[in-house]
Amino acid sequence: MFRTLASSLALTAALLAGCGSTVVNPVTGRSERTVMDEPTELAEGKKAHEEVLKEYGAYPDPKLQAYVNEIGQKLAKQSHRANIPWTFTVLDSPEVNAFALPGGYVYITRGILAYMDSEADMAGVIGHEIGHVTARHGAQRATRQQAAGLGVLAATVLGAVLESKAGLSGGTEMFGQAAQGMAAGYVAKYSREQELQADTLGAEYLARSQYDPHNMVDVIRVLKLQEAFAADEAKARGLPAPEGANWLSSHPSNDQRLQQISQNAAKYQGSYASDGAQRFLSVIQGMRFGESPEQGLTRGQNFYHPGLGIALTAPAGWRIENDAEAVSFVAPQGDAALRVLAVPRSAGTDHDAIIREGLKPSEGKVTRGSINGFAASHFVGARKNDNGQTQALEVTLVTGPKQNAYLMAYLSADAAARNRAMPGLMATEKSFRAMTAADQQAARPWQIRTAPFPRGGYAELARQSAVSDRQLQLLNGTYGRQDPPVGQMVKTVLEQ
Repeated sequence: MFRTLASSLALTAALLAGCGSTVVNPVTGRSERTVMDEPTELAEGKKAHEEVLKEYGAYPDPKLQAYVNEIGQKLAKQSHRANIPWTFTVLDSPEVNAFALPGGYVYITRGILAYMDSEADMAGVIGHEIGHVTARHGAQRATRQQAAGLGVLAATVLGAVLESKAGLSGGTEMFGQAAQGMAAGYVAKYSREQELQADTLGAEYLARSQYDPHNMVDVIRVLKLQEAFAADEAKARGLPAPEGANWLSSHPSNDQRLQQISQNAAKYQGSYASDGAQRFLSVIQGMRFGESPEQGLTRGQNFYHPGLGIALTAPAGWRIENDAEAVSFVAPQGDAALRVLAVPRSAGTDHDAIIREGLKPSEGKVTRGSINGFAASHFVGARKNDNGQTQALEVTLVTGPKQNAYLMAYLSADAAARNRAMPGLMATEKSFRAMTAADQQAARPWQIRTAPFPRGGYAELARQSAVSDRQLQLLNGTYGRQDPPVGQMVKTVLEQ
Protein backbone atom coordinates (compact mmCIF):
# COMPACT_ATOMS: atom_id res chain seq x y z
CA MET A 1 0.00 0.00 0.00
CA PHE A 2 0.94 3.64 -0.52
CA ARG A 3 3.63 3.21 -3.18
CA THR A 4 3.40 4.68 -6.66
CA LEU A 5 5.19 3.93 -9.89
CA ALA A 6 7.29 6.99 -10.69
CA SER A 7 5.03 9.37 -12.58
CA SER A 8 8.12 10.66 -14.35
CA LEU A 9 7.98 7.64 -16.65
CA ALA A 10 5.72 9.33 -19.13
CA LEU A 11 7.84 12.46 -19.07
CA THR A 12 11.36 11.06 -19.14
CA ALA A 13 10.87 8.47 -21.86
CA ALA A 14 11.90 9.95 -25.23
CA LEU A 15 10.78 8.61 -28.57
CA LEU A 16 13.48 7.15 -30.77
CA ALA A 17 13.73 9.02 -34.03
CA GLY A 18 12.95 7.62 -37.45
CA CYS A 19 11.55 4.23 -38.35
CA GLY A 20 14.05 2.21 -36.32
CA SER A 21 16.53 -0.31 -37.61
CA THR A 22 16.63 -3.93 -38.74
CA VAL A 23 17.85 -6.69 -36.45
CA VAL A 24 18.00 -10.46 -36.69
CA ASN A 25 15.84 -12.23 -34.12
CA PRO A 26 18.15 -14.62 -32.17
CA VAL A 27 15.46 -17.28 -31.95
CA THR A 28 13.86 -17.28 -35.39
CA GLY A 29 16.86 -16.07 -37.40
CA ARG A 30 14.54 -13.70 -39.27
CA SER A 31 15.06 -9.98 -39.78
CA GLU A 32 12.61 -7.61 -38.10
CA ARG A 33 12.16 -3.85 -37.90
CA THR A 34 12.61 -2.44 -34.40
CA VAL A 35 13.02 0.78 -32.41
CA MET A 36 15.17 -1.19 -29.99
CA ASP A 37 18.36 -2.76 -31.28
CA GLU A 38 20.45 -4.72 -28.79
CA PRO A 39 22.50 -1.80 -27.37
CA THR A 40 19.30 0.22 -26.94
CA GLU A 41 17.52 -2.78 -25.44
CA LEU A 42 20.26 -3.17 -22.82
CA ALA A 43 20.25 0.55 -22.01
CA GLU A 44 16.47 0.84 -21.76
CA GLY A 45 16.27 -2.36 -19.74
CA LYS A 46 18.72 -0.93 -17.23
CA LYS A 47 16.65 2.23 -16.82
CA ALA A 48 13.45 0.22 -16.51
CA HIS A 49 15.06 -2.06 -13.93
CA GLU A 50 15.57 0.93 -11.64
CA GLU A 51 11.89 1.84 -11.93
CA VAL A 52 10.77 -1.71 -11.14
CA LEU A 53 12.91 -1.74 -8.00
CA LYS A 54 11.36 1.56 -6.94
CA GLU A 55 7.88 0.13 -7.46
CA TYR A 56 8.33 -3.26 -5.77
CA GLY A 57 11.65 -3.35 -3.94
CA ALA A 58 13.99 -6.33 -3.93
CA TYR A 59 13.27 -8.91 -1.24
CA PRO A 60 15.93 -8.40 1.49
CA ASP A 61 17.29 -11.95 1.67
CA PRO A 62 20.77 -12.30 0.11
CA LYS A 63 20.65 -16.10 0.33
CA LEU A 64 17.38 -16.34 -1.60
CA GLN A 65 18.50 -13.73 -4.14
CA ALA A 66 21.76 -15.63 -4.75
CA TYR A 67 19.86 -18.90 -5.16
CA VAL A 68 17.41 -17.52 -7.73
CA ASN A 69 20.24 -15.79 -9.59
CA GLU A 70 22.21 -19.04 -9.69
CA ILE A 71 19.31 -20.94 -11.29
CA GLY A 72 18.53 -18.06 -13.62
CA GLN A 73 22.11 -17.76 -14.85
CA LYS A 74 22.22 -21.52 -15.36
CA LEU A 75 19.17 -21.35 -17.64
CA ALA A 76 20.32 -18.18 -19.41
CA LYS A 77 23.60 -19.83 -20.40
CA GLN A 78 21.57 -22.40 -22.32
CA SER A 79 19.44 -19.78 -24.06
CA HIS A 80 19.67 -18.13 -27.47
CA ARG A 81 21.14 -15.00 -25.89
CA ALA A 82 23.82 -16.26 -23.56
CA ASN A 83 25.96 -13.34 -24.72
CA ILE A 84 24.02 -10.60 -22.90
CA PRO A 85 24.28 -9.86 -19.17
CA TRP A 86 21.32 -11.29 -17.22
CA THR A 87 19.86 -10.01 -13.97
CA PHE A 88 17.47 -12.08 -11.85
CA THR A 89 15.66 -10.47 -8.94
CA VAL A 90 13.21 -11.66 -6.29
CA LEU A 91 10.72 -8.85 -5.69
CA ASP A 92 9.28 -8.14 -2.26
CA SER A 93 5.69 -8.62 -3.35
CA PRO A 94 2.94 -11.05 -2.30
CA GLU A 95 1.59 -11.00 -5.85
CA VAL A 96 1.76 -14.36 -7.61
CA ASN A 97 3.68 -13.06 -10.58
CA ALA A 98 6.81 -13.12 -12.72
CA PHE A 99 7.78 -10.95 -15.66
CA ALA A 100 10.74 -9.87 -17.76
CA LEU A 101 12.05 -6.68 -19.32
CA PRO A 102 14.10 -6.31 -22.48
CA GLY A 103 17.83 -6.52 -21.93
CA GLY A 104 17.89 -9.62 -19.74
CA TYR A 105 16.04 -8.46 -16.61
CA VAL A 106 13.86 -11.20 -15.10
CA TYR A 107 11.74 -10.83 -11.97
CA ILE A 108 10.00 -13.37 -9.80
CA THR A 109 8.00 -12.43 -6.71
CA ARG A 110 8.24 -14.06 -3.32
CA GLY A 111 4.49 -14.49 -3.76
CA ILE A 112 4.86 -16.96 -6.60
CA LEU A 113 7.82 -18.71 -4.97
CA ALA A 114 5.63 -19.59 -2.00
CA TYR A 115 3.45 -21.76 -4.24
CA MET A 116 6.29 -23.58 -5.97
CA ASP A 117 7.21 -27.04 -4.73
CA SER A 118 10.70 -27.48 -6.18
CA GLU A 119 13.67 -25.86 -7.85
CA ALA A 120 12.51 -27.33 -11.17
CA ASP A 121 9.10 -25.62 -10.75
CA MET A 122 10.84 -22.30 -10.18
CA ALA A 123 13.09 -22.93 -13.17
CA GLY A 124 9.98 -23.47 -15.29
CA VAL A 125 8.69 -19.99 -14.45
CA ILE A 126 12.09 -18.37 -14.99
CA GLY A 127 12.66 -20.27 -18.24
CA HIS A 128 9.38 -19.00 -19.65
CA GLU A 129 10.35 -15.40 -18.85
CA ILE A 130 13.82 -15.89 -20.34
CA GLY A 131 12.03 -17.01 -23.50
CA HIS A 132 10.26 -13.66 -23.73
CA VAL A 133 13.64 -11.89 -23.63
CA THR A 134 15.47 -14.17 -26.06
CA ALA A 135 12.64 -13.88 -28.61
CA ARG A 136 12.65 -10.08 -28.13
CA HIS A 137 8.96 -9.93 -27.25
CA GLY A 138 9.41 -6.82 -25.11
CA ALA A 139 11.32 -5.06 -27.87
CA GLN A 140 8.55 -5.97 -30.30
CA ARG A 141 5.99 -4.47 -27.94
CA ALA A 142 8.02 -1.28 -27.60
CA THR A 143 8.16 -1.02 -31.38
CA ARG A 144 4.37 -1.28 -31.59
CA GLN A 145 3.91 1.30 -28.86
CA GLN A 146 6.13 3.87 -30.55
CA ALA A 147 3.53 4.18 -33.26
CA ALA A 148 1.08 5.27 -30.56
CA GLY A 149 3.41 8.10 -29.54
CA LEU A 150 4.71 6.45 -26.38
CA GLY A 151 8.23 6.53 -25.03
CA VAL A 152 10.27 3.35 -25.18
CA LEU A 153 10.97 3.42 -21.45
CA ALA A 154 7.30 3.90 -20.63
CA ALA A 155 6.29 1.00 -22.87
CA THR A 156 9.04 -1.16 -21.39
CA VAL A 157 8.21 -0.65 -17.71
CA LEU A 158 4.48 -0.15 -17.84
CA GLY A 159 3.98 -2.93 -20.34
CA ALA A 160 5.65 -5.44 -18.05
CA VAL A 161 4.44 -4.21 -14.67
CA LEU A 162 0.96 -2.87 -15.19
CA GLU A 163 -0.44 -5.86 -17.04
CA SER A 164 -0.28 -7.66 -13.71
CA LYS A 165 -2.02 -4.89 -11.76
CA ALA A 166 -5.62 -5.09 -10.67
CA GLY A 167 -7.76 -3.15 -8.26
CA LEU A 168 -10.85 -1.04 -7.71
CA SER A 169 -10.86 1.93 -10.05
CA GLY A 170 -12.03 5.39 -9.21
CA GLY A 171 -9.38 6.80 -6.88
CA THR A 172 -5.98 6.08 -8.35
CA GLU A 173 -5.97 9.07 -10.68
CA MET A 174 -5.59 11.39 -7.70
CA PHE A 175 -2.24 12.84 -6.70
CA GLY A 176 0.02 12.06 -9.64
CA GLN A 177 -1.35 8.74 -10.89
CA ALA A 178 -1.42 9.97 -14.49
CA ALA A 179 1.21 7.49 -15.70
CA GLN A 180 -0.83 4.50 -14.64
CA GLY A 181 -4.06 5.97 -15.98
CA MET A 182 -2.47 6.50 -19.37
CA ALA A 183 -1.00 3.03 -19.38
CA ALA A 184 -4.35 1.34 -18.81
CA GLY A 185 -5.43 2.39 -22.29
CA TYR A 186 -2.50 1.06 -24.26
CA VAL A 187 -0.82 -1.81 -22.46
CA ALA A 188 -1.49 -5.05 -24.30
CA LYS A 189 -0.72 -8.55 -23.15
CA TYR A 190 1.63 -10.75 -25.09
CA SER A 191 -0.06 -12.47 -28.00
CA ARG A 192 -0.97 -16.15 -27.77
CA GLU A 193 1.78 -16.87 -30.29
CA GLN A 194 4.35 -15.11 -28.12
CA GLU A 195 3.20 -16.96 -25.01
CA LEU A 196 3.37 -20.32 -26.73
CA GLN A 197 6.79 -19.45 -28.11
CA ALA A 198 7.97 -18.55 -24.57
CA ASP A 199 6.57 -21.89 -23.36
CA THR A 200 8.46 -23.74 -26.07
CA LEU A 201 11.70 -21.90 -25.37
CA GLY A 202 11.32 -22.38 -21.62
CA ALA A 203 10.94 -26.14 -22.10
CA GLU A 204 14.03 -26.18 -24.29
CA TYR A 205 16.11 -24.25 -21.76
CA LEU A 206 14.93 -26.52 -18.94
CA ALA A 207 15.95 -29.66 -20.84
CA ARG A 208 19.35 -28.18 -21.69
CA SER A 209 19.83 -27.39 -17.99
CA GLN A 210 18.91 -30.93 -16.88
CA TYR A 211 15.43 -30.06 -15.58
CA ASP A 212 12.45 -32.08 -16.72
CA PRO A 213 10.35 -29.83 -19.05
CA HIS A 214 7.21 -31.42 -17.62
CA ASN A 215 7.72 -29.16 -14.63
CA MET A 216 6.29 -26.34 -16.74
CA VAL A 217 3.05 -28.29 -16.86
CA ASP A 218 3.18 -28.80 -13.09
CA VAL A 219 3.64 -25.07 -12.52
CA ILE A 220 0.63 -24.11 -14.61
CA ARG A 221 -1.54 -26.73 -12.95
CA VAL A 222 -0.54 -25.50 -9.51
CA LEU A 223 -1.29 -21.90 -10.46
CA LYS A 224 -4.61 -22.86 -12.00
CA LEU A 225 -5.55 -24.15 -8.56
CA GLN A 226 -5.30 -20.52 -7.45
CA GLU A 227 -8.00 -19.60 -9.94
CA ALA A 228 -10.20 -22.44 -8.64
CA PHE A 229 -9.57 -21.37 -5.03
CA ALA A 230 -10.40 -17.71 -5.81
CA ALA A 231 -13.56 -18.76 -7.65
CA ASP A 232 -14.68 -20.92 -4.72
CA GLU A 233 -13.99 -18.12 -2.24
CA ALA A 234 -15.97 -15.63 -4.37
CA LYS A 235 -18.85 -18.07 -4.77
CA ALA A 236 -19.01 -18.52 -1.00
CA ARG A 237 -19.48 -14.73 -0.70
CA GLY A 238 -22.04 -14.66 -3.49
CA LEU A 239 -19.69 -12.83 -5.86
CA PRO A 240 -18.63 -13.62 -9.45
CA ALA A 241 -15.30 -15.33 -9.95
CA PRO A 242 -12.45 -12.79 -10.13
CA GLU A 243 -10.61 -12.30 -13.38
CA GLY A 244 -7.37 -13.20 -11.64
CA ALA A 245 -4.32 -11.29 -10.47
CA ASN A 246 -1.61 -13.90 -10.69
CA TRP A 247 0.95 -15.01 -13.25
CA LEU A 248 -1.71 -16.71 -15.35
CA SER A 249 -3.88 -13.59 -15.55
CA SER A 250 -1.36 -12.06 -17.98
CA HIS A 251 -0.59 -15.40 -19.64
CA PRO A 252 -3.44 -17.05 -21.57
CA SER A 253 -4.25 -20.35 -19.91
CA ASN A 254 -6.68 -23.02 -21.00
CA ASP A 255 -6.87 -26.75 -21.63
CA GLN A 256 -5.54 -26.36 -25.15
CA ARG A 257 -2.46 -24.56 -23.91
CA LEU A 258 -1.83 -27.20 -21.27
CA GLN A 259 -2.14 -29.84 -23.94
CA GLN A 260 0.33 -28.05 -26.19
CA ILE A 261 2.83 -27.64 -23.35
CA SER A 262 2.48 -31.33 -22.48
CA GLN A 263 3.04 -32.33 -26.09
CA ASN A 264 6.05 -30.05 -26.33
CA ALA A 265 7.55 -31.39 -23.09
CA ALA A 266 7.09 -34.94 -24.34
CA LYS A 267 9.58 -34.22 -27.13
CA TYR A 268 12.35 -34.15 -24.55
CA GLN A 269 13.04 -37.69 -23.46
CA GLY A 270 15.93 -38.55 -21.22
CA SER A 271 17.19 -38.81 -17.70
CA TYR A 272 17.04 -35.58 -15.72
CA ALA A 273 18.61 -34.48 -12.48
CA SER A 274 16.67 -34.23 -9.23
CA ASP A 275 13.91 -31.61 -9.17
CA GLY A 276 15.71 -29.98 -6.26
CA ALA A 277 12.67 -30.00 -3.97
CA GLN A 278 14.67 -30.45 -0.77
CA ARG A 279 17.07 -27.62 -1.55
CA PHE A 280 14.25 -25.33 -2.66
CA LEU A 281 12.24 -25.85 0.53
CA SER A 282 15.36 -25.27 2.58
CA VAL A 283 16.08 -21.95 0.89
CA ILE A 284 12.53 -20.55 1.19
CA GLN A 285 12.37 -21.55 4.88
CA GLY A 286 11.61 -18.34 6.75
CA MET A 287 10.58 -16.41 3.62
CA ARG A 288 7.93 -13.80 4.29
CA PHE A 289 4.42 -14.84 3.26
CA GLY A 290 1.58 -12.53 2.29
CA GLU A 291 1.65 -8.80 2.83
CA SER A 292 4.60 -7.09 4.46
CA PRO A 293 4.58 -4.55 7.29
CA GLU A 294 5.99 -2.00 4.85
CA GLN A 295 2.93 -2.41 2.62
CA GLY A 296 0.36 -2.95 5.35
CA LEU A 297 -1.11 -6.16 6.78
CA THR A 298 -4.63 -7.56 6.57
CA ARG A 299 -5.62 -9.66 9.54
CA GLY A 300 -9.24 -10.75 9.46
CA GLN A 301 -11.36 -7.58 9.26
CA ASN A 302 -8.49 -5.36 10.38
CA PHE A 303 -5.88 -3.50 8.37
CA TYR A 304 -2.62 -2.51 10.05
CA HIS A 305 0.24 -0.41 8.75
CA PRO A 306 3.02 -0.57 11.36
CA GLY A 307 5.29 1.79 9.45
CA LEU A 308 2.66 4.52 9.39
CA GLY A 309 1.24 3.59 12.76
CA ILE A 310 -2.39 3.42 11.60
CA ALA A 311 -5.17 0.82 11.73
CA LEU A 312 -8.70 0.51 10.31
CA THR A 313 -11.44 -2.09 10.67
CA ALA A 314 -13.83 -3.29 7.98
CA PRO A 315 -17.45 -4.15 8.84
CA ALA A 316 -18.45 -7.82 8.90
CA GLY A 317 -18.89 -9.14 5.37
CA TRP A 318 -16.73 -6.44 3.81
CA ARG A 319 -13.39 -7.34 2.27
CA ILE A 320 -10.06 -5.54 2.36
CA GLU A 321 -8.05 -5.06 -0.84
CA ASN A 322 -4.54 -3.83 -0.21
CA ASP A 323 -2.56 -2.79 -3.27
CA ALA A 324 0.50 -0.71 -4.03
CA GLU A 325 -1.33 2.61 -4.16
CA ALA A 326 -4.04 2.35 -1.52
CA VAL A 327 -6.15 0.10 0.65
CA SER A 328 -9.82 -0.36 -0.21
CA PHE A 329 -12.61 -1.53 2.06
CA VAL A 330 -15.14 -3.08 -0.31
CA ALA A 331 -18.84 -3.65 0.36
CA PRO A 332 -20.17 -7.24 0.17
CA GLN A 333 -21.85 -6.54 -3.18
CA GLY A 334 -18.61 -5.18 -4.62
CA ASP A 335 -20.29 -1.97 -5.81
CA ALA A 336 -19.00 0.47 -3.17
CA ALA A 337 -15.82 1.04 -1.25
CA LEU A 338 -13.86 3.35 0.98
CA ARG A 339 -10.44 3.81 -0.62
CA VAL A 340 -7.73 5.13 1.67
CA LEU A 341 -4.68 6.84 0.17
CA ALA A 342 -1.69 8.52 1.77
CA VAL A 343 -1.38 12.16 0.76
CA PRO A 344 2.16 12.99 -0.41
CA ARG A 345 4.05 15.06 2.12
CA SER A 346 4.74 17.60 -0.60
CA ALA A 347 1.00 18.40 -0.58
CA GLY A 348 1.28 19.53 3.05
CA THR A 349 -1.22 18.97 5.86
CA ASP A 350 -3.66 21.85 5.31
CA HIS A 351 -6.92 20.12 4.42
CA ASP A 352 -8.35 23.04 2.46
CA ALA A 353 -5.20 23.27 0.34
CA ILE A 354 -5.17 19.54 -0.32
CA ILE A 355 -8.80 19.62 -1.42
CA ARG A 356 -8.29 22.71 -3.55
CA GLU A 357 -5.04 21.67 -5.23
CA GLY A 358 -5.32 17.89 -5.18
CA LEU A 359 -8.99 17.33 -5.95
CA LYS A 360 -9.72 20.57 -7.81
CA PRO A 361 -13.43 20.62 -7.00
CA SER A 362 -15.84 22.76 -8.99
CA GLU A 363 -18.19 23.09 -6.00
CA GLY A 364 -18.69 21.64 -2.56
CA LYS A 365 -18.80 22.06 1.20
CA VAL A 366 -16.36 21.13 3.98
CA THR A 367 -17.43 19.96 7.44
CA ARG A 368 -14.85 19.97 10.23
CA GLY A 369 -14.60 17.23 12.79
CA SER A 370 -12.29 14.65 14.34
CA ILE A 371 -11.73 10.90 14.17
CA ASN A 372 -10.39 9.29 17.34
CA GLY A 373 -8.58 12.48 18.28
CA PHE A 374 -7.26 13.32 14.80
CA ALA A 375 -8.38 16.45 12.92
CA ALA A 376 -10.64 15.57 10.00
CA SER A 377 -12.42 17.39 7.18
CA HIS A 378 -15.33 15.84 5.26
CA PHE A 379 -15.92 17.21 1.77
CA VAL A 380 -19.03 16.68 -0.36
CA GLY A 381 -19.15 18.27 -3.79
CA ALA A 382 -18.24 17.77 -7.41
CA ARG A 383 -15.36 18.08 -9.83
CA LYS A 384 -14.88 18.16 -13.58
CA ASN A 385 -13.29 15.07 -15.09
CA ASP A 386 -10.93 15.09 -18.06
CA ASN A 387 -13.89 15.14 -20.44
CA GLY A 388 -15.41 18.16 -18.75
CA GLN A 389 -18.22 16.16 -17.20
CA THR A 390 -19.36 16.84 -13.64
CA GLN A 391 -18.43 14.06 -11.24
CA ALA A 392 -19.74 13.66 -7.69
CA LEU A 393 -17.01 13.71 -5.07
CA GLU A 394 -17.10 12.74 -1.40
CA VAL A 395 -13.92 12.38 0.64
CA THR A 396 -12.63 12.72 4.16
CA LEU A 397 -9.18 14.05 4.97
CA VAL A 398 -7.61 13.16 8.29
CA THR A 399 -4.23 14.08 9.73
CA GLY A 400 -3.02 10.97 11.54
CA PRO A 401 0.07 9.89 13.47
CA LYS A 402 3.36 11.57 12.60
CA GLN A 403 1.37 14.39 10.95
CA ASN A 404 0.73 12.28 7.86
CA ALA A 405 -2.45 13.16 5.98
CA TYR A 406 -4.78 10.53 4.51
CA LEU A 407 -7.59 10.79 2.00
CA MET A 408 -10.58 8.49 2.33
CA ALA A 409 -12.60 8.46 -0.89
CA TYR A 410 -16.22 7.28 -0.99
CA LEU A 411 -16.62 5.24 -4.19
CA SER A 412 -19.80 3.65 -5.51
CA ALA A 413 -21.30 2.36 -8.73
CA ASP A 414 -24.44 4.49 -8.34
CA ALA A 415 -26.57 6.33 -5.79
CA ALA A 416 -28.38 3.18 -4.69
CA ALA A 417 -25.10 1.39 -3.99
CA ARG A 418 -23.84 4.42 -2.07
CA ASN A 419 -26.93 4.61 0.11
CA ARG A 420 -26.84 0.87 0.80
CA ALA A 421 -23.16 0.95 1.76
CA MET A 422 -23.16 4.27 3.65
CA PRO A 423 -23.36 2.78 7.18
CA GLY A 424 -20.37 0.56 6.41
CA LEU A 425 -18.43 3.37 4.75
CA MET A 426 -18.93 5.60 7.77
CA ALA A 427 -18.08 2.81 10.23
CA THR A 428 -14.83 2.10 8.40
CA GLU A 429 -13.93 5.77 8.37
CA LYS A 430 -14.62 6.10 12.08
CA SER A 431 -12.36 3.11 12.80
CA PHE A 432 -9.26 5.06 11.66
CA ARG A 433 -6.92 5.09 14.64
CA ALA A 434 -3.36 5.06 15.86
CA MET A 435 -2.19 1.51 16.37
CA THR A 436 -2.65 0.27 19.92
CA ALA A 437 -0.49 -2.28 21.74
CA ALA A 438 -3.06 -4.94 20.82
CA ASP A 439 -2.89 -3.84 17.17
CA GLN A 440 0.89 -4.08 17.23
CA GLN A 441 0.68 -7.63 18.57
CA ALA A 442 -1.84 -8.63 15.89
CA ALA A 443 0.29 -7.11 13.13
CA ARG A 444 3.09 -9.66 13.25
CA PRO A 445 4.26 -10.72 9.77
CA TRP A 446 3.94 -14.30 8.52
CA GLN A 447 6.64 -16.58 7.20
CA ILE A 448 6.96 -19.88 5.35
CA ARG A 449 8.11 -22.86 7.41
CA THR A 450 8.21 -26.57 6.63
CA ALA A 451 6.91 -29.44 8.72
CA PRO A 452 6.15 -33.16 8.29
CA PHE A 453 2.57 -33.73 7.13
CA PRO A 454 0.67 -34.89 10.26
CA ARG A 455 -1.65 -37.86 10.61
CA GLY A 456 -4.50 -35.46 11.30
CA GLY A 457 -4.07 -33.92 7.87
CA TYR A 458 -4.40 -30.25 7.03
CA ALA A 459 -6.90 -29.68 9.84
CA GLU A 460 -4.21 -30.60 12.36
CA LEU A 461 -1.56 -28.58 10.52
CA ALA A 462 -3.86 -25.53 10.47
CA ARG A 463 -4.19 -25.54 14.26
CA GLN A 464 -0.56 -24.41 14.47
CA SER A 465 -0.71 -22.22 11.36
CA ALA A 466 -1.62 -18.61 10.72
CA VAL A 467 -3.80 -19.60 7.73
CA SER A 468 -6.68 -22.01 7.18
CA ASP A 469 -6.50 -25.65 6.13
CA ARG A 470 -7.87 -24.69 2.70
CA GLN A 471 -5.10 -22.12 2.24
CA LEU A 472 -2.52 -24.71 3.31
CA GLN A 473 -3.86 -27.09 0.67
CA LEU A 474 -3.46 -24.34 -1.92
CA LEU A 475 0.04 -23.51 -0.69
CA ASN A 476 1.09 -27.13 -1.15
CA GLY A 477 -0.60 -27.67 -4.51
CA THR A 478 -3.16 -30.17 -3.20
CA TYR A 479 -6.29 -28.00 -3.16
CA GLY A 480 -9.13 -30.26 -4.29
CA ARG A 481 -6.68 -33.15 -4.57
CA GLN A 482 -5.39 -36.04 -2.50
CA ASP A 483 -3.43 -35.22 0.65
CA PRO A 484 0.33 -35.85 0.65
CA PRO A 485 1.67 -38.92 2.50
CA VAL A 486 2.06 -38.66 6.26
CA GLY A 487 5.59 -37.54 7.10
CA GLN A 488 6.25 -35.77 3.79
CA MET A 489 7.66 -32.29 4.28
CA VAL A 490 5.07 -29.63 3.47
CA LYS A 491 4.82 -25.87 3.75
CA THR A 492 2.99 -24.09 6.53
CA VAL A 493 2.67 -20.46 7.62
CA LEU A 494 3.66 -19.23 11.07
CA GLU A 495 3.82 -15.85 12.75
CA GLN A 496 7.30 -14.37 12.79
